[in-house]
Amino acid sequence: MQDTRTPVTIITGFLGSGKTTLINHILTSDHGRKICIIENEFGEVNIDNALVIDTIEEIFEMNNGCICCNIRGDLVRVLDKIRKRKNKFDAIFIETTGLADPAPVAHTFFMDDGMKESFRVDAIVTMVDCKHVMLAINDDRPVGCLNEAERQLAFADKLILNKVDLATKDEKKEVLACIKGVNPGVEILECEYAKVDVEKILDARAFEFGKTLTAELEARDAAGSGSDEEDHVHDTRVSSVGIVLDGELDTEKFQEWLSKLLSEHGPDIFRSKGILAMHGTDEKLVFHGVHSILQFGSSAEGNVKAWEEDEPRVCRAVFIGKNLDREALDKGFRSCLAVVKPRSKEPKSKEPEA
Repeated sequence: MQDTRTPVTIITGFLGSGKTTLINHILTSDHGRKICIIENEFGEVNIDNALVIDTIEEIFEMNNGCICCNIRGDLVRVLDKIRKRKNKFDAIFIETTGLADPAPVAHTFFMDDGMKESFRVDAIVTMVDCKHVMLAINDDRPVGCLNEAERQLAFADKLILNKVDLATKDEKKEVLACIKGVNPGVEILECEYAKVDVEKILDARAFEFGKTLTAELEARDAAGSGSDEEDHVHDTRVSSVGIVLDGELDTEKFQEWLSKLLSEHGPDIFRSKGILAMHGTDEKLVFHGVHSILQFGSSAEGNVKAWEEDEPRVCRAVFIGKNLDREALDKGFRSCLAVVKPRSKEPKSKEPEA
């Protein structure tokens, strides 16, 4: 069944990374699509991740049929207006401010039934200034104050490395190493003046399950999941933990463990995703989360291919966030393994005595 919901791309990135230049590039490119651009200017984000912003709105219609909205009002209200329009858009881009956390924007499309029916998050795209981003990454912060630049790297489904022409080889190498340390497997698009191929960020389905997630997890397998010497270190900075486990999981054990994990550590776990083998079914289970908000899918829904008859059953999961305890995550994940009793051999029938 074809998904007719409007794809939404959330564009984030630190101050000066080139988000506005990217928006202008999208608006003036000859892509043949009718796109709505929403510039989301946050006042603040409260403890419940609700958006607290003013109620002023300006809409600009471009010659190519695109619309640019300067939003300081309730995002849900604005999106509700958009979905009720007779002339539908092919895509929506939401630009956040440089200090904004993309999680509350993404949550909008999971928490509201009307939004879920009309829109789907296509990708979180993070803009990175190749020349200056390390200044933001290495900026000293008060204890307990999270580095927004690192958080934005962690949330990225796709990453646009902008201003590569301004950075030296060593600066670029340092930036790439930082990105790989925070979010291994993320697709990186390099460019100058934010001139990226628009087709690579339109209808990318990078936030969803399936081929993109499979490729990301396989890339992590090839790169390895870190040194054993670091296993029991609580990383106060943003990092990722990849786990590969042979075998099948017990559905009840996994749901109980994951629910408890996100209930206790949800604020620290920015992204979680995985493709799993569950005991008792040939379907693959896929999950994708932003903090404690989870989406589940399976190969039965066409997200990924089901397990082949002779394919080894392997579970792969990735957690990105801060204060991650690699050993505890690995131990908890392994505790979900299904206990498979060996099949008892049937007794051989005795030959009748002569």
